Amino acid sequence: MRPILFILSVLFATLVEAQTTEILDTIYANDSKNVALFFPEPIRQGITGSENFVFTYNREKEQYFGLLQAQPGKESNLLVINRNGSIFSYIVRYKAQLSKLNYFVPLSNSIGNEKPKSADSIQTEISEKSIDNDTYYYQKFCSYLLDRRQYLGRHTRRNNGVIMRLENIVFDKEELYFVIQIRNNSTLDYDLNFLNLSIETRQKGKKKSLQRLYVEPIFKHHLPSKIVINETVRLIYVMPKFSLSNDRKVILELNEKDGERNIKMKISHKYINNPN
Repeated sequence: MRPILFILSVLFATLVEAQTTEILDTIYANDSKNVALFFPEPIRQGITGSENFVFTYNREKEQYFGLLQAQPGKESNLLVINRNGSIFSYIVRYKAQLSKLNYFVPLSNSIGNEKPKSADSIQTEISEKSIDNDTYYYQKFCSYLLDRRQYLGRHTRRNNGVIMRLENIVFDKEELYFVIQIRNNSTLDYDLNFLNLSIETRQKGKKKSLQRLYVEPIFKHHLPSKIVINETVRLIYVMPKFSLSNDRKVILELNEKDGERNIKMKISHKYINNPN
């Protein structure tokens, strides 16, 4: 399940075109009924600004509607982006008794569009901005994940005082975020040679063998070159979305430079296919 809570300023930083007049309505919801919002184009992304509001929609197959629920608490806001880039913004509030359960949103309610109309001569500049926006989003979302505390279970390996733990795997948009903790409880600093993530496949047949394919991260957040004595670091690898069959698993490999305190962790396909 992808997280739907995040800092709305990240999305606003990517908006490059907006209308001068903003239409901002209030939508009421509660925890006992689903409030349905129907949009003129399929929903590509929807985000609420507070944990007591949840907006769910089909992330695998884009559809025209989403469902809003709320817990008692302060008002917040909902930002929805359609497949064509149209942006819709609403104030959301909790209300015990609801008089309206369905909202049919016209295109005229859009406050703008994230995709500008541009000439061919500035396509390169736009592509560069898109890359910068992706990097900015990764940075902000990684910071958000590091502020959370959520664990998958017993995914911990150690070697001579060096401890590596896989804290979380989060699916967002088209990426998987691997949240990793490394602690140095030894009496020597730890110089990092590499931290690799690869997919291991067990070949079937009489002569069983293993084949390993390295996967390059899209983005690395807070990857250190050294972990000093008694230091704990938390970092994130952003990987392209993938799923695994039951004969495959992920290998997370920590390697020490000029040392032998290496750690290898195997992650079952079920954790990759069912991220948070």
